[in-house]
This record gives sequence, C-alpha cells and structure tokens, in this order.
Amino acid sequence: MNKNRVVIGLFLAVVVAILLSAYVYRAFQQASAVRPINLQKVVVATAPLAPGTRLDSNNIRTISWPGDDSVPGMLTTIESAEGRAILSPVVANEMILESKLAPKEAGAGLPATIPEGMRAISVAVNEVIGVAGFVTPGTSVDVLVTGQIPGASQTGSQYVTRTILENIRVLAAGQKIEQDKEGKPQSVPVVTLLVSPKDAGTLAMASTEGKIQLALRNTIDGQTPDPLPVLQAAVFAAGTPLPVTTPTGPRVIAQKPPAPPPPYTVEIIIGGKRENKSFPNE
Repeated sequence: MNKNRVVIGLFLAVVVAILLSAYVYRAFQQASAVRPINLQKVVVATAPLAPGTRLDSNNIRTISWPGDDSVPGMLTTIESAEGRAILSPVVANEMILESKLAPKEAGAGLPATIPEGMRAISVAVNEVIGVAGFVTPGTSVDVLVTGQIPGASQTGSQYVTRTILENIRVLAAGQKIEQDKEGKPQSVPVVTLLVSPKDAGTLAMASTEGKIQLALRNTIDGQTPDPLPVLQAAVFAAGTPLPVTTPTGPRVIAQKPPAPPPPYTVEIIIGGKRENKSFPNE
C-alpha cells in the first residue's frame, strides 16, 4: 500500500517537472525570437553639401530606415532627388528632405537658392568687415554704413554710422579676382546677401558712397531693434567740453537815457513878499 503511494507520487512529480520544463523552454524561445522589422530606403548625403549644389548619384545615396518611423518630407529614391539643388547646407549622412530642395525647374547653383521676390547682391569685404571669416553661408548679419552727412562742409565734416539692414541671411561667401591700382590681379573676399529689391538698392548706394561693416548675429535672433544713428561727435567728443563761442558781429553799446530837462522857476509877489516856486518841465 505504502509502496504504491510512493510510486504514484514519483510519477506525478516527474510529469509536473516535464510540463514545467516544456513551459520554461517555450517561454525562452519566444523571448529570444527576433521580430522582423519593416525597413524602407531614405536618401542621405554622402558628403557635406553647400547651398546650390545639384544632387546626383555621386553625392547622395540610400540607407535603410525603420518603416514605422517616417519623417515628413523624406525622399525614398535617388530619382526623386536627382537633378535638384540644395537650398541650405547639409552635412554628411544627413537625410535629404523635400523642404531643403529647390523645385526641379529651378536649376542649380546660387539662383536656385533665391526665393521668389528676393534678390542676391554681393559686396566686397575684408577680414575685419567679414567678421574675421565667421560670416559663412547660412549665417545672419546686420549691415552698417559709415558716411558723411549730406550738406556738411569739408572743413567741419560730420560723419554718421547707421544700421541700414537687419537680420540679413548670407547666401555665399568666397573670393573673386579684381585688379589693383597697378593692374595686378588680387583676391578680394566677397559676401553675397539675400535682400529685397528695395534693400538691394540701399545696399548698393551704401557700398558705393560709404563704408559698410557687417555685424554677425545669432541665427535664432529675429529681433530688429533699429538702433539710433551714431554721430562722429558723439564718439570722439564724449566728455570734452564744447568751446564757448564769442559773437563776431558789431558790438552794440547801450545808450543811457537822456537827462530830464531842468525845472522852471516862477517868482510870485504877494503884497510886498516875494517867493520862488519850481515846476517840473515835462
């Protein structure tokens, strides 16, 4: 009797152990199984690209991207990006988005980066005016001009510095070859700015009649405080007392009022008595 109970208990224990082992084995199999990921192709740059660069199979390629994590505007084929120009700088392996490309009919180069209604104008600068080389495509600058106030005499010339343009985007920065006074070629730094047609005329006049200076600003700073002009006297005569000027016209001497006429005297005889009385001579 007792022997049968022991055999039955051992049998049940073996069955339970087998069932638990099978359950644990199946659980480990499910946990270690790799779920298939839905992948798709996206277009990326193979190298850093400057604005205006035309895309082709040499500077773009496709990589795998999770299909469940789509990015708005991403391109999935080389053909959809080929022949179009980049509008803003792109780094290597950066995803090419529709918003960073010019229309297919816009062509390539600098004209493709100019929005409708805007203009690109270039100004010659030097290392100081160009903020020591930190003015690069994609940055934003303010344009200041220094010139003589119209109508000021040559002997007492008065100069003023004004901020004529604010928050202007730089399209390109490079070099061009010009001739110096002796006719020899020299490399001149040039910065190309994106401006409205009206501002293009203002900048052309400023660079011709005055001396321009670029002020680099934070690209996320969109404020336009419109600072007041700075006069030459306000900079160089600060803290210096102004000379006291003496009138150069003819001196005017104040005339004293004329003395009043002397009073007249009347002799009055009353009885045998004489008396003199004075009356004012009005």
